Amino acid sequence: MPCDSTIVEQLYQTIAGRKGADPTTSYTAKLFSRGRSKIAQKLGEESVETVIAALTETPAHVVSESADLLYHLLVLWADCGVQPADVWAELDRRRGTSGIAEKNARTK
Repeated sequence: MPCDSTIVEQLYQTIAGRKGADPTTSYTAKLFSRGRSKIAQKLGEESVETVIAALTETPAHVVSESADLLYHLLVLWADCGVQPADVWAELDRRRGTSGIAEKNARTK
């Protein structure tokens, strides 16, 4: 099993391929059919569940919730037309930069 961004790239391709699929046979297609607001809402719910797991649950539960969170983030990316490579490039651009300096450099 890949232990790098390859698994994310593969999952993203699978997710993107579900656009326009039958929402009665695919949860991903169902999310796309419900629109970006619903996708964003689900991402928010999964974020909260991950935080709660981190504060109250086992590491295995945090792993499970993190996987759900990443999946829903990838659905949102696909809906917005954001490619994983775009995010990797932004992370690479920020590499070696202090988080405080990077945040201060953003346009307000």
